[in-house]
Amino acid sequence: MNVATLGWLIPGVPLLLGLVGLTLGPGNGGPRRLAAGLGIAGATISLAVTSELLLGATMPLEAQTHWVSIGAIDVTLGFSAHLAALYVALAVGVVALCVQIYSIGYLHDDPRYPPYAAQVSIFTGAMLLVVTSGDLIGMLVGWEVMGACSYLLIGHDRRLPEAPAAAVKAFLVTRVGDVGFLLGIALLAVDAGTTRISTVLTHDYSSGTLTAALILVLAGVAGKSAQFPLHTWLPDAMAGPTPISALIHAATMVAAGVYVVFRLYPLFEQSPAALAVLGVAASITILLGALSATAQDDLKRVLAWSTVSQIGYMTGALAVGSPAGALFHLLTHAAFKALLFLAAGAVIHAVGTNYLSRMGGLREHMPVTFWSFVIGLGALAGLPPLAGFWSKENVLAAAAHATDGGGPAPVWVAWLVWVAALFAVAITAWYATRLLLFAFFGLSRGHGPDGPDWEVGFDDARYTQPHVPHDPPGPMRWPIMLLAVPAALLGLAAYAPGFRTALELTEPHLGVAVVLPLVLLALGAGAAWWMWRAVPGVDPAVFLGPARSLFAAGFHLDAVQDRLVVRPVQRIARLAKATDEKVVDASVEGTGTATSWLGELVAEMHKIALPFAALVVFAGALLLTIWFGAAS
Repeated sequence: MNVATLGWLIPGVPLLLGLVGLTLGPGNGGPRRLAAGLGIAGATISLAVTSELLLGATMPLEAQTHWVSIGAIDVTLGFSAHLAALYVALAVGVVALCVQIYSIGYLHDDPRYPPYAAQVSIFTGAMLLVVTSGDLIGMLVGWEVMGACSYLLIGHDRRLPEAPAAAVKAFLVTRVGDVGFLLGIALLAVDAGTTRISTVLTHDYSSGTLTAALILVLAGVAGKSAQFPLHTWLPDAMAGPTPISALIHAATMVAAGVYVVFRLYPLFEQSPAALAVLGVAASITILLGALSATAQDDLKRVLAWSTVSQIGYMTGALAVGSPAGALFHLLTHAAFKALLFLAAGAVIHAVGTNYLSRMGGLREHMPVTFWSFVIGLGALAGLPPLAGFWSKENVLAAAAHATDGGGPAPVWVAWLVWVAALFAVAITAWYATRLLLFAFFGLSRGHGPDGPDWEVGFDDARYTQPHVPHDPPGPMRWPIMLLAVPAALLGLAAYAPGFRTALELTEPHLGVAVVLPLVLLALGAGAAWWMWRAVPGVDPAVFLGPARSLFAAGFHLDAVQDRLVVRPVQRIARLAKATDEKVVDASVEGTGTATSWLGELVAEMHKIALPFAALVVFAGALLLTIWFGAAS
């Protein structure tokens, strides 16, 4: 089988099997087993093909064919992948396979599981299409299919009143950014005369055209990757099933925007203005996500805000001229964030609530889940030697180096990213420690035979009866244990020459530059520990004081967005509706009414007696004669 065929199998198999799965319809029994088989088969085959290409193919892989010409624009169909792209595809495949297996147990009696499994496959295939497409149109198709799948999957659990609203919000906010994304790639394609990415990257654009196109592309990146100011959909998306949260946060959707900038980075290097916009947004996002995570009571929302912050690290690395650092952090983040979300699902499955304030004392009852959290949160905080330490070290080192000048972005952008990333190290260590202590240590606050009604705040209403917490069953436990391995060890791949060469990473160095982040990490974690010990059993977030409500509300940016964008748009929509009904419709209906009335009048005139009709005709003729006479 040739390279082109193998390349198309990577996104093609999950997409095809997902479409087949959609024909099954809801139900348990046979449809459920077949849906599970199709979902697992799609992820497995894609993962196997990716592995085969990584091990045996000569890089880079290219396969292009002309499709159609639209005016002067040559549109192609193509597969394009280098080692870095295949590593991303590998991460997507591993996380998708773990999510498919995990979902069998997590949604074990959900009658809508078959369409869910099919949508997960299509979601996975769409992300893989973004990663492996050699054409802007193919990338756009995968980009938009992910948006549609996210809407369906976030709103999957119809028993939760907040799920449909969260799905609509995610769809609309990302669509706002996608308008810019579409216009941006259209500008690039029109100027280059082709949608082939390899040609677009080498085309000589004018400075103005290139900057405008890239800033428009960044609007789409901000939407998909939940970056300021289009980040507000991601915390609300926690209304979806927990495995979907793992998929969106770890391997698809939010990672897509980072990968697109990585893919088009030769163009971004030529536009300091676009990199400055990216760097400012990244700096705000890093701190916004980290601070908002400190005050959340919902376990999944803590992880959601941490994703916002960690994606900010990736876009910050891109802004300071380190696409390799961004991609490395994307890969490690995929491992430890998927681990954290699936482990969070195990906790929710066991105790029946999302709320940290109703957990506690789970360490003894759930040892596998506890140690999974230790690894995942340690990697998130950047604790050596876990995966997140090495990738964060690359990002921080790149930002520090860029402050000396010589990078593609202005020096002030590098300073902004570096300072924000450093502060976030301490904040991340604080909220990661707080989560671990509050959920797993101390006394139980809400589970067990005497626990309260657990249905409030729980994302799976099936588990509402008192029971003793325990580690999850096999289909849920195995994916968690599998993901714990790369979350712990993937960072060491930075020492592997082949991996380092593929991502163009510099060799890790544990010098003075690493000391400051480690000191900040120790300060953040130590502060959370001290607060926990100072008032046993009390949430360390109480020490945030008045800032707690501000952080918990995400700095009220949802309210600002509602007041400045949503309400004005609603008013315009109501005005447009009223104009349509009162003016346009009234004009059309009035014309019809007037015509009908005139027709009825003429019909009545035909019924008058002949002498009277003759009198009217002669009177009319007399009036016309007089008028013409006066006019002449």
